Amino acid sequence: MARRRQAVTIKHVAADAGVSLQTVSRVINNEPNVRPAMKARVQAAINKLGYVPSIAAQRMSGSRSYLILAINDRDRTIAEWQARQGNDWVDQMLLGGMLKSAEHGYRMIFELIDTHSDHVERELGAALAALQPDGVILTPPHSENAQITRLLSDRRIPFARIGSQARGPGIAMTLGDANSARLATEHLIALGHRRIGFIAGPDDYSLSQWRIDGWCAAMAGAGLATAGYCERGDFGHASGVTATDRLLAHPLPPTAIIASSDQMALAVLDVAKARGMAVPRDLSLISFDNTPVVRFTRPRLCAIDQPIAGAFSRAVELLIRATGDEQSELPVELASELVVRESTAPPPADDRG
Repeated sequence: MARRRQAVTIKHVAADAGVSLQTVSRVINNEPNVRPAMKARVQAAINKLGYVPSIAAQRMSGSRSYLILAINDRDRTIAEWQARQGNDWVDQMLLGGMLKSAEHGYRMIFELIDTHSDHVERELGAALAALQPDGVILTPPHSENAQITRLLSDRRIPFARIGSQARGPGIAMTLGDANSARLATEHLIALGHRRIGFIAGPDDYSLSQWRIDGWCAAMAGAGLATAGYCERGDFGHASGVTATDRLLAHPLPPTAIIASSDQMALAVLDVAKARGMAVPRDLSLISFDNTPVVRFTRPRLCAIDQPIAGAFSRAVELLIRATGDEQSELPVELASELVVRESTAPPPADDRG
């Protein structure tokens, strides 16, 4: 039976180079107060022994933990995982955040916190105490939870607020929601649609209103009515069914619908099919999220693709350089794009303006 190879530790590197553990730690952390000759000797030992720095070794300098903490809403995340509906928000946030963290010698830790709980401060406080992160990434609705942002600010922990435009502590970042809704609406207007319905998300997410604002702006710019053409859902399929039924019950029903999530867009497809309507012949459809499922529907769905991975990658970069005193004046905005597929077309001839 082969013997398991002993792991190389920082102690082995220090012994081989003939230096202290603290000197090895300073080299690993690329600190400036190390003589070039000493740095070369330590690096030679690292290369010779095949040593891979651990977070514990990096922490020896005492100034950083080399951890970034990303927080998502517990109830919604667990519900989506259990439903197995193909939402890849978490996948994308981990993709962008973990890869960028690794580039800088960091690790990103993912935690679920219930933002509606009376114990949110205790839950987050426990995570902060255990991990001592160098920065925290908040996602909606956490990014606009005053208890959470105040706690982080009071502890001078740098944090990024994804999906927030508000001024105040932390780094506000948006995915261009208003612009995205405007882009989708203008695409439909260019195809000749004049009655465009909008299914918004819940009002506890500020981005839901931003998307409504973008839709309204595009409609107003084309001189088109919005009254009676906006319904709210909760991003889930069932709420999308209810919203679609209401929109199609309008005396002059929409010839196109923009849904604020892929699950609500799937609901539009289901309702249309049940009513004997074909997409896009009778009803054009655009979705938000662009999760994998929209590429396997019939027809494949035209969708707004938001740079979730890019946002988390950017957040990690900003947090590594942050000091804890950041105050957002203007949010960092990342642009989304419209991916055109087969679910949009000119409206039926009788409904063209």
